[in-house]
Amino acid sequence: MRASFLPAKIRLVPFQGRLSLTVAIAVGLLAVSLGGQQTPAPLPNPPAPNPNPEVLRFKSGVDLVNVTATVSDSTGRFVPGLRKEDFTVYEDDQSVEITNFSPERVPVSLGVILDTSGSMAGPKLQEAQTALYRFLYDLLGPQDEIFLYRFSNFPVLLQGWTTDRSRLSRALSTITAGGGTAMYDAVAEAIPLAQQGRNLKKALVVISDGNDTSSRTSIRQLKQTIRESEVLVYAVGIDGESEPTYRRPPQQTQPPPRLPFPFPFPPTRGRGRFQVFGGPGGTRRAQGANSDRVNASALREMTDDSGGRTEIVRDATDLNPATAAIADELSRQYYLGYQAPAKKDGRWHSIRVEVRGGTYFVRARKGYVAS
Repeated sequence: MRASFLPAKIRLVPFQGRLSLTVAIAVGLLAVSLGGQQTPAPLPNPPAPNPNPEVLRFKSGVDLVNVTATVSDSTGRFVPGLRKEDFTVYEDDQSVEITNFSPERVPVSLGVILDTSGSMAGPKLQEAQTALYRFLYDLLGPQDEIFLYRFSNFPVLLQGWTTDRSRLSRALSTITAGGGTAMYDAVAEAIPLAQQGRNLKKALVVISDGNDTSSRTSIRQLKQTIRESEVLVYAVGIDGESEPTYRRPPQQTQPPPRLPFPFPFPPTRGRGRFQVFGGPGGTRRAQGANSDRVNASALREMTDDSGGRTEIVRDATDLNPATAAIADELSRQYYLGYQAPAKKDGRWHSIRVEVRGGTYFVRARKGYVAS
């Protein structure tokens, strides 16, 4: 094959002496060598410079403490346009240097946990499905990944991490209500999975209408698990026995139209009936569909240390604006990181975030366990 690279004017001639043969061989080898060389591949173009280098300067490591901060003014509106220099972070009341910062929305790894106990049967579950459908399809970003849990007597993972909304919709469409309320167990099981999310920001959203009745995990144990993670925990509680914030017109007998689902939900059974379920320690009690008041204090115990929040709605129809507000908040937060000054002593270290130059309210995780 390489003979084809010989120049046309170079020909091997019959032997005319030792010198002429040597010269011919040398010239031929040189031609083959030169002809066999290939043009080197061009170097790849250098990457384009990042117009905002602060945004992607994140790094992971056991010594980096990540903090998500929600900043609002005195009217409750989010405050945009803040810079790294506007923030001060304190650990154990000592100022620390902010090494990582982003004012932009970053993708979120989000876990959704839905109460499917007996008290959710009927309109509550249907409204929750409608709200979550809009939450997943219309309010979250395409790069956000989600998993879905349901819980009654025990937690069940319906769909693992995915960005495919149709899978989540199919999982939602299979849900029916019945049984007790193992909320603490569900959150405790979901926290490690949320920690494994591929995105830098990690969060959970819990929707429930009642008090925990069936968990083996205590609220104290759960609070410790949340403290040892970087997961933002949000909760929406439906307080069915309180004054509703939405009243249907007296003449209206059918619920208002809901968003269409790609896969129709099965009819809900057992509406208004009493459910019998096992409680902690094997105890059993009967419960009406709406007799179980939501435990707002327990929900706040789960959410407040993480930098998330609890919202109590008076009627299931308010789930839609409540979940929309959470999605809006997740898109407006500031992300900060700093190198942990404390050693891995297994102890709780407090975090406080302040903003200079204004009367602002900052919500962020209250600390972490250095383990």
